Amino acid sequence: MYIAVLSMVMSQSRVQESAGIAVMKMAINTGKESATPIREMVNNVVVDTNVGQHLDIRS
Repeated sequence: MYIAVLSMVMSQSRVQESAGIAVMKMAINTGKESATPIREMVNNVVVDTNVGQHLDIRS
């Protein structure tokens, strides 16, 4: 009897672990899809190299 219960518990544990991994993979893929447009936007930004070279500290 104990072996059957132990087997069921271990099986449920594996199913929960597999489901957790599947959800994590989906979240990673969603993050990658969301990051792609942001990455493209950042790569297309023109940077003015003269900005930020001088700091006026008088108040």
